[in-house]
Amino acid sequence: MIKTGLEMLLTQGERILRNRRVGVIANPSSVHRTLEHTVDLLFSSGFGRVTALFGPQHGARGETQDNMIEWEDYRDSQTGLPVYSLYGTTRKPTGEMLKDVDVLVFDVPDVGSRYYTFIYTMALAMEACRENGKAMIVLDRPNPINGIDLEGPVLDPDFRSFVGLFPLPIRHAMTIGELALYFNRACGIDCELEVVQMEGWHRSMFFEDTGLRWVLPSPNMPTPDTAVVYPGMCLFEGTNVSEGRGTTRPFELSGAPWIKPPDLVKMLDCQKLPGVYFRPAFYIPTFHKWAGQMVGGVQIHVTNRTVFKPFLTGLALLMAYRQLGGDQFQWKQPPYEYEYEKLPFDILCGTDRIRRQIETGDSLSSIESSWVEETESFRDVRQEFLLYE
Repeated sequence: MIKTGLEMLLTQGERILRNRRVGVIANPSSVHRTLEHTVDLLFSSGFGRVTALFGPQHGARGETQDNMIEWEDYRDSQTGLPVYSLYGTTRKPTGEMLKDVDVLVFDVPDVGSRYYTFIYTMALAMEACRENGKAMIVLDRPNPINGIDLEGPVLDPDFRSFVGLFPLPIRHAMTIGELALYFNRACGIDCELEVVQMEGWHRSMFFEDTGLRWVLPSPNMPTPDTAVVYPGMCLFEGTNVSEGRGTTRPFELSGAPWIKPPDLVKMLDCQKLPGVYFRPAFYIPTFHKWAGQMVGGVQIHVTNRTVFKPFLTGLALLMAYRQLGGDQFQWKQPPYEYEYEKLPFDILCGTDRIRRQIETGDSLSSIESSWVEETESFRDVRQEFLLYE
């Protein structure tokens, strides 16, 4: 049976948190296997004294939808504690926010993709701890799409953003605790850090192998299936193609008004992408892109996760939408995730190389080959930060 870092902390809390004032960074998926929330468990545990809560994108208990400034500070209705937003006008805890905190506990699940903002909330909190003389504790949790498979280009520092602060490939195959160690040592944060490791997790596991219950970590990440396709399908946030927001299957569905689904499926089938089936689909998004309009597209059905390449599949699908759409297909313009100059697609890729290759007509296989060497180099870099076999 897998025990998360939270479960391990609850057996070690007297040693780790005794006589300390504790701040907690959490979101709705920060739960024990009993589905009790991290904040509530630590608040009533007697291990130290919880004095402040911090919420990443979407909020500490799940208040908001997506993107840009959505909520500000308030008091938690369950505990009465102050809750500070780390996805608004402030993304790094300030000295004032931390004045009643000795140690900051981070317990927010990741989904295994470089774009997910929670890992950068963690990194900025680590920087704040170093700057303000506080300690940081990261409670480790599983990478839901396994800890082995890497894919996609490694971030070019010129394209740093809140969806990519440090050199990582799109699919990084690390746990949140391993990422914390990598950010701290290799990326120069250098805070006082302790990672509370899991027990029983193995790198080959997908989320369903863990025996844990899935609680959606953000409003458009409803199932483990979503996390599996997300490393590729998040790219559509950088285009005018719907990525399925406004449906019950975000990121599995995609569509645009100019698409005839059979033509799209025929084009994709010619690519012979591994471990995936494309089903023709029509849908009407209830919000976000093309809200209230019928769009044509596909639903991705992953038939074999161990061979499926989510980033390559997302690129293939995007290139097909672009080819079929002609001038109707558009790259989304800034701003995106607090970035006001570079194209959102480039920000997501962490480079403008992929877009330029698409625009010059490079083949899918040549685009894939362009990132293999840097991804494999990262595999060697990350080795010293891995905590599990």
